[in-house]
Amino acid sequence: MFCHRLSLLPIFRQTIRNPNFHARSFHITTMAQTNKLKPAARVAGQKLDVWTIVNEAATASPIQPIVNMGQGFFGYNPPDFILNAAKEALNRVECNQYSPTKGRPRLKKAIADAYSPHWGRKINPDTEVTITTGANEGMLSAFMAFIEPGDEVIVFEPFFDQYISNIEMPGGKIVYVPMHPPKSGATETSSAGEWTIDYDELERAITPRTKMLVLNTPHNPVGKVYRKDELEKIAALCVKNQIIILSDEVYDRLYYVPFTRIATLSPEVEKITLTVGSAGKNFYATGWRVGWLMGPADLIQYVSAAHTRICYSSVSPLQEACAVGFEQAEAQGFWDESIKDMQRRMSRFNEIWKELGVPYSEPEGGYFVMVNLHKVKLPEDYPFPPHVAERPRDFKLAWFLIQEVGVAAIPPTEFYTEANESIVEDYLRFAVCKPDDVLDLAKERLRGLKKYIQD
Repeated sequence: MFCHRLSLLPIFRQTIRNPNFHARSFHITTMAQTNKLKPAARVAGQKLDVWTIVNEAATASPIQPIVNMGQGFFGYNPPDFILNAAKEALNRVECNQYSPTKGRPRLKKAIADAYSPHWGRKINPDTEVTITTGANEGMLSAFMAFIEPGDEVIVFEPFFDQYISNIEMPGGKIVYVPMHPPKSGATETSSAGEWTIDYDELERAITPRTKMLVLNTPHNPVGKVYRKDELEKIAALCVKNQIIILSDEVYDRLYYVPFTRIATLSPEVEKITLTVGSAGKNFYATGWRVGWLMGPADLIQYVSAAHTRICYSSVSPLQEACAVGFEQAEAQGFWDESIKDMQRRMSRFNEIWKELGVPYSEPEGGYFVMVNLHKVKLPEDYPFPPHVAERPRDFKLAWFLIQEVGVAAIPPTEFYTEANESIVEDYLRFAVCKPDDVLDLAKERLRGLKKYIQD
């Protein structure tokens, strides 16, 4: 009561000094000032995100240590030749200072040299490559460079969730086109390549306001590698309508079937394509935050300009280490070994689903596997917390696995709109980029699902 009276003193004093003063006007002014402190719509009113839900549940799980196969970080270090390059770079004065905003010349050259054979021509490192603070910031830079308020961007579902906020930042409008899993996904294991796009649906999504299309291959979370004929259909629509293709190829060194880079289809397609890459994914170093974009000079210059305004320059010693990585990877046999090693881990982990009789999508690239848990019967009276109970079934599956089995995975409806989330509500995404002992412990714990499986 005393505090309440104190809060009225300014109003009382104003009333005594100024007969025309009204408490109501004071209240309105105060409210107006308070409204200035409100957050922008782009960050306000967001649902609790999947990473927070899964990571907090994993931390609080009664089964510890949790086996975290949710977020896609590696459970092992980069190879020694890359780690040693990072350590050596830290001893050099120039590597501890600002890099050029477009990236260190050595890294740009190393990337251009590494990708020129795939492009069938010499990529110019000075005008056709720009280094960014991770692939995610690179994509934000691309959207900031080309998207005006009201411009439309086509995104395939499921999508990497950061695409959405990055497009919304400059005022872009997202137009969603869903990928469709095989009809037998609940009963049979099949290739991730059987997740398909309806190209008539894609064409109907294009309007005069369509400015960009986001492509992800190899795909997260599905594991699909788009075939050349599929890319040709997408590219033809983009060339016809002059739509910029932003091709997220961060898993481009982890493919288990033939892999085509969309920019290499034709000179016409190359002119409208920005290709995104990630040293974090390439070299098992997701925390280094070194990414890049490649593309025609007349597009890259604007991405570089946006990047400069977002974060100016990227981490200098780690850029130098990544340059060494590209320079030596081929001679070290690193790219081929990466593919073989990840395929081995994938096969090792997926043995559990064969044992349980649970179907999954056999990945064609990347390090995620989508598992269909339609056969898992959740107890009807299970005490899900409200923020999980109100979400689709895959969130409940993820919560149940964390609490009862001790394995964390990601519910993929987070990567769909509400209109299409039913497509994947029986799936969970598991990251297999973990050491063998972690994969084996996960398999041991997942055997605990046997008593909940009903055919």
